[in-house]
Amino acid sequence: MSVTDEKIMLTSFDEAQAKRALELARETLDIEGEAIRKLSARLGQDDSLKPAVAQAVALMLACKGRVVVSGIGKSGHIGRKIAATLASTGTPALFLHPAEAAHGDLGMVTPQDVLVAISYSGESAELAVVIPAVKRMRVPVIAMTGKPGSRLAQVADVHLDVSVDKEACPLNLAPTASTTVTLALGDALAVALLELRGFKSEDFALSHPGGALGRKLLTHVRDVMRSGDAVPKVKPNAPLTEALLEISQKGMGMTAIVDDAGRPVGVFTDGDLRRLFEKTHDFSRLTIQDVMHANPRRIHPEQLAVDAVAVMEEFRINQMLVTDADGMLVGALHIHDLTRAKVI
Repeated sequence: MSVTDEKIMLTSFDEAQAKRALELARETLDIEGEAIRKLSARLGQDDSLKPAVAQAVALMLACKGRVVVSGIGKSGHIGRKIAATLASTGTPALFLHPAEAAHGDLGMVTPQDVLVAISYSGESAELAVVIPAVKRMRVPVIAMTGKPGSRLAQVADVHLDVSVDKEACPLNLAPTASTTVTLALGDALAVALLELRGFKSEDFALSHPGGALGRKLLTHVRDVMRSGDAVPKVKPNAPLTEALLEISQKGMGMTAIVDDAGRPVGVFTDGDLRRLFEKTHDFSRLTIQDVMHANPRRIHPEQLAVDAVAVMEEFRINQMLVTDADGMLVGALHIHDLTRAKVI
């Protein structure tokens, strides 16, 4: 679309249309929000949904296999998201397309599984084929429908009533409020299971290794530190000029000073060099132990990289030494190493 065409389109969208669009958007959010509020209220009342949710959670918590979620059309899209949320929060789950199930994918289901079948009408022809097969395997069925009298609701072991007063669609046809309520209840089940399983942020990180949280909770100092010959180090009696050469060659903006056993006794950085220049320009008689900082900050290789970030930020330093349990120098860490690893 050209810029001219885009301007014509924007011009043709008059003020009255814009006002009506905003009204419809707000009405949609109000209707869907009210549907969720009513669902929540039912869980606090003497309603059939209250024991059904508890039973559904109990079934999924006791499941030795996986929670298999199935649905067709819009219900299928919601089902995929529910399965993904369950899987990422400690409940093994997968999505099974009911049409594909009738052509071989039903082999994914085992007697140790639990099936969550989603159909607002409760009369989905595709699910009607799947249910008898899983019933023969004695797989518990949790149905999510808006029709308690439907065939699916009647044959299920647990029925979760997700009925709504009306859809947000002005024609009351397109699944809108009903899919929102179904998705919200799926999230509620996942969160309840998360808590009951004792699922922690570290567990979440394991299933999200590519995410920011995963990087922060799974990345250890040993994963990003420099080691071996890449670590700048000199002996305490080394001339300052030798230390400066080591700093330049290793490119870390500092060098460690280690004793004969390999334990760090000090550190000297680019910042120390600039401050030294303010005092003298004659380095010929200086050894590194004359100008080093004793007792440098250090960290263990098995600590989390975010711990190193915290120390660097607290003491406003850009480098840290890495030492093992015996105090031996095994690596060095620069703030840029943490940036490249996307820990910060």
